[in-house]
Amino acid sequence: MATASEFGPDSGGRVKGLTIVKPIVYGNVARYFGKKREEDGHTHQWTVYVKPYNNEDMSTYVKKVHFKLHESYNNPNRIVTKPPYELTETGWGEFEIVIKIYFHDPNERPVTIYHILKLFQSTPEIQLGKKSLVSEFYEEIVFQDPTALMQHLLSSSRPMTLGVWRHDNDFEAKKQSTLQEIVEAKNKIRGEVTELKEKLTLAKETIAKFKEEISKISKTNGGLSIS
Repeated sequence: MATASEFGPDSGGRVKGLTIVKPIVYGNVARYFGKKREEDGHTHQWTVYVKPYNNEDMSTYVKKVHFKLHESYNNPNRIVTKPPYELTETGWGEFEIVIKIYFHDPNERPVTIYHILKLFQSTPEIQLGKKSLVSEFYEEIVFQDPTALMQHLLSSSRPMTLGVWRHDNDFEAKKQSTLQEIVEAKNKIRGEVTELKEKLTLAKETIAKFKEEISKISKTNGGLSIS
């Protein structure tokens, strides 16, 4: 893998006009113990993670991932330097986890993600601990005008596994359903706008007729005018 020293202190300079997008998935899984643990009151085991959306090894361009936990945890600042970029703990409450992704290129700013750790859900199987809760999200890291070094690193990623690459959520299905909802919403709004325009036109025509009738009546009654 190329190093920063090979490209110089400016990492080879910025590649103007180039945009590289790396889709990722972040979130957490959690499982209920079935009861409160006596020694510490913890109720769940959970794992927070950052992983590639596509089948690629992020370590070619990611140097480390910093997970900032709640201050009640011993050593709340946890650093993971190689895949899988994840952290497993136990607890009893939900809180915000700050995830900071650092890159091998020192001239590329780290990316910060905020994730609310989710432990509770009303599904009976999850409540009873028979099934894990999954709370994950799709995101894109956009590298606008990356350095020459970063371009090289981003283009050097290799497949992480030869098997089928899946996520707990079917984001492609979600994408299609969301697009369909957007189309339906646009059509609904378009129809409502057309209906309102027709009502406005009818109202204007009605007002014009009333004015015409009032004008006729005023002339008949001695020239009284109404504007």
